[in-house]
Amino acid sequence: MVKLVITLLNLIVFLAVQIFPGDVSVKLDVPSEVQAGSEFDVKITLNKGTLEGFSRFQQTIPAGLTASSGISSNADFSFSEKKVRLIWLRIPSSNEITITYRVKIDERLKGTFMLGGKFSYIENNERKSVDIDPVAIRILPSPSVDPSLTVDIKDFEKMTMPYPGITPSDVANIACIRQKPYSGGKGDYIVKVLVSKESTRRFAKIEEDVPEGFTAVALETRDAIFTFKEQKVKFLWMNLPMEPFFTVSYRLIPKNQASLPVPAIDGAFSYLIDDKTVSIDIVQSEQDLTTVNQDNIKDFVANALTAPSPVLADIKSDEPAKAEPQPLAAEPRLTEKPDTDKPVVTRPQAVRKSPADDKADAATLLSPEQGVYYRIQLAAGHKSINIERYFKNMNLEKEVRREVHEGWKKYSVGSFSIYKEARDYRVHIWNTTTVKDAFITAYNSGQRITVQEALMITEQKWYR
Repeated sequence: MVKLVITLLNLIVFLAVQIFPGDVSVKLDVPSEVQAGSEFDVKITLNKGTLEGFSRFQQTIPAGLTASSGISSNADFSFSEKKVRLIWLRIPSSNEITITYRVKIDERLKGTFMLGGKFSYIENNERKSVDIDPVAIRILPSPSVDPSLTVDIKDFEKMTMPYPGITPSDVANIACIRQKPYSGGKGDYIVKVLVSKESTRRFAKIEEDVPEGFTAVALETRDAIFTFKEQKVKFLWMNLPMEPFFTVSYRLIPKNQASLPVPAIDGAFSYLIDDKTVSIDIVQSEQDLTTVNQDNIKDFVANALTAPSPVLADIKSDEPAKAEPQPLAAEPRLTEKPDTDKPVVTRPQAVRKSPADDKADAATLLSPEQGVYYRIQLAAGHKSINIERYFKNMNLEKEVRREVHEGWKKYSVGSFSIYKEARDYRVHIWNTTTVKDAFITAYNSGQRITVQEALMITEQKWYR
C-alpha cells in the first residue's frame, strides 16, 4: 500500500512539474473538478533561476471557457482565439514567479478536458521551449440547467457561436478625451488626456500634433513610453493599465520664454482589435478631468462626444508659396530605433515621365497586406516617375512598389513579417546597390506605423 501511494505521488509530481534546461521549472496548479457556470483559477509557478529577457507562457483552452487576467507579474496578458498568453519582454528578476488567471465556464458544459501549455524563453541567444504535460479537469453539470440542454465540452465549439472576444459594446465605449489646455502658471500649458478603454489591454498609442514654438515634457505617463519629436507627442504602451479608464498628461513650454496663446492640438488614439490597428480622434472638452470617477465616467464620455465642435474661422496665410521640391527626393534615412537619429537627406536625379508611363505606374501601386510587416523604402518625391527606368540600374531583385503617403509618392521593396529579415535585406541593398540611405518602414494591415510600434505589437526583438 505504501509503495502504491509513493508511486502515485511521484506520478503527480511528474505531471505537475517540468524540469527544463538551465534549472528552469514550472508548476501548474488547477482543480481536478469544477462545476459548469462557475469560475476557477489557474496558477502557474515559475522557478526560473538566472533566466532573464524574453519569455512566454501559453495555454490553449477549449471553446466554452473564457479567461481573464489575474496576477500577471508584469507580463502582457492576452486571451484570443482560445489562447491564453503571458509575455515578458524582460522577465522579472525574482527566482520564483507566480502568475494566475481566472477561467469562467459556460453553464451548459459537462465532460472532461485536458489543460497543458508551453513555456518558452531565450537562453544564450537561443529560443527554447518545453511542452507541459496536460492535466485532466472534469466539468460537473450545473444543477440549474436542464440535463437535455447540456453539451459535452468536446462538442461545444461546433454547436455554438464562437467564443467571445471584444464585443461591439466594448468598442463603442472606447474614447479618448483631451481637456482644453490650461495655464500652468509660468507661461506654460498643461494638457490632460483621458483614455476610456473598457477591456482593451494590449498595445496602444496616443499621438498629438503640437503647434510650432512649444516643447513638451511628460507629467503623468501611466507606464507609457513618452517621446516628443518634430512637434509630435507620443505615449506608447506595450500593454495598457488594468483600469477601464485613466489619465495621462504633459506640459507644453514655449521656446525662448515666448508668450504664446492657448495651443490648438490635434491627435488620435490607436489600439488593437484582433491584431489590427483601430484609430479614433481625440475629442477636446471643456470638462475638468479631475472630476471623473467610476460613477460618472459613462456620462462624462457621452457628454464630451456629443458636445458641438467649435467653428473655426478660415485663416488665410500671408506666407508666400514654397517652391516645389525636386521630382524625386529621398526621405530621411531612419534607423531601426525610431526617433533617435537626425535625418540624412539625399536627392537622386529626377527621371522625366512620358504620358505612356501612367498606365505602367498604376500597375506598380503598393497593395495592403494583412498583419504587421516591414518594407525597405528607397526614395520619395512629390512627382511620379517611371519606376522601371529609374531603378533599372540598381540591381534590385525585388519589385519596387509605389504608395502615396502624407503627400509624398514613396517607393519601396520587399515584404517581411520578421524584422530581422528586413534589417538584413536593407543591409544587402546598402552593400549591393547605389542606394545608401534605404531604411525600414513598418505597416499594420496596410497602414503605416513606426518600426517601434511594429516591434511592440509583434513582440519581436530590435537588431542593429
